[in-house]
Amino acid sequence: MTDLVLTPNIESADDFYAELLAAHEGLSKDESDAFNARLVLVLANHVGDRDVLSDALKAASGKG
Repeated sequence: MTDLVLTPNIESADDFYAELLAAHEGLSKDESDAFNARLVLVLANHVGDRDVLSDALKAASGKG
């Protein structure tokens, strides 16, 4: 496994969470799901490292 950071690491995490919730306001379930998918792809592109991304998928699924 790569050095995937799984401990809290977001500056002003509560502010980010509020911003994330606000981004979903007024969206239907389908729109919210599509937004989340786009956000995942944007962040995955930013990370760029396939090993890290694979480890993140495993960690998120509970299989990592």
